[in-house]
Amino acid sequence: MDGQESIYAMALTRISNFNFATALALYREMGSAKAVYDHRADIADVVEGCSPRLVAALADWGEPLRRAEAEMEFAAKHGISVLTPADPRYPRRLAECPDAPIALYYKGSADLNRKRVVSIVGTRHSTPYGHDLVLRLVRELRDLCPDTLVVSGLAYGIDICAHRQALACGYDTVAVLAHGLDRIYPPRHRDTALEMLRQGGLLTEFMSATNADKANFVRRNRIVAGIADATVVVESAAKGGALITAAIARGYNRDVMAFPGAVGAPYSEGCNNLIRDNAAALIASAADLVKAMRWEGDAQLGRARKAGIERTLFPELSPDEQAVVDLLRKAGDLQADIIAVRAALPINRLTALLFTLEMKGVVRPLAGGTYHLIN
Repeated sequence: MDGQESIYAMALTRISNFNFATALALYREMGSAKAVYDHRADIADVVEGCSPRLVAALADWGEPLRRAEAEMEFAAKHGISVLTPADPRYPRRLAECPDAPIALYYKGSADLNRKRVVSIVGTRHSTPYGHDLVLRLVRELRDLCPDTLVVSGLAYGIDICAHRQALACGYDTVAVLAHGLDRIYPPRHRDTALEMLRQGGLLTEFMSATNADKANFVRRNRIVAGIADATVVVESAAKGGALITAAIARGYNRDVMAFPGAVGAPYSEGCNNLIRDNAAALIASAADLVKAMRWEGDAQLGRARKAGIERTLFPELSPDEQAVVDLLRKAGDLQADIIAVRAALPINRLTALLFTLEMKGVVRPLAGGTYHLIN
């Protein structure tokens, strides 16, 4: 990834005074942060609707660029990746959101574009009931959908429970932080965070030397919501950060689910209200989540693998399966709809073929509905 483009993206974020929708709109309009810089003197002529205040801010890149260059040096020294939307490692689900950050700081080993991504959130004052729900959810989901990334916020309560259970089950898990990567908050979770660097990662939009201020947690929540296919609220009081995350997820047109609790239980009130108001689907298990998300194919594949279906050295292929394999061998990775057109197969027939080929160990699904031929 172009280091200079990352520096301009970091600087543009600061120039826009952390108005992420504005920074992203400029980025998308111009095609890159460097292009915004190149047109800093005539930005009002090339981008319709630029306010006088923004035009004035874009005229002076001096301090923001110096700060960005210093941050790039810090990132290089500490093995931190700076991701912009043009980087294939940038979480593609998040990139779809209207206020996505144009610079993210990431340290870890997990693919942020895993086939399935689930955010698990809840109160910091979790109860044994909430802990049990998280333990069962992650354990059962591990069997039903092995290729899932678990995301949360490293906070006390439900967040840290989700991270630790994911680690225990062999899942990658990513924490979205409300501060820079030069610190861990709360400090008590440092050991878990270090373990996540080997089995997951730490992600933030904040530069180093940024404290975990209250406002940053609200900003952090939109990344927790935007990076995932679904947000699951385990326990929440009538008001709380988890409900903010759920509201943001709904605004992004993402699925929101919640576990119900006893009537009158203070830390189930928020979940019960979400369900009552049709703002979240009621779930009682990982199977409910899988069914609601229509991930049954993952579940079938998981059961097949568990039953011992392995790739054979020379798997027998039907003529249609062979046609798909020949196409992927010739063209490389392709999306399912493109395969359907080129192979002249109905999409429902192709979906069944791809599932069978995956069980045989011949193809592997990638992010974005793309399929890869395993050599």
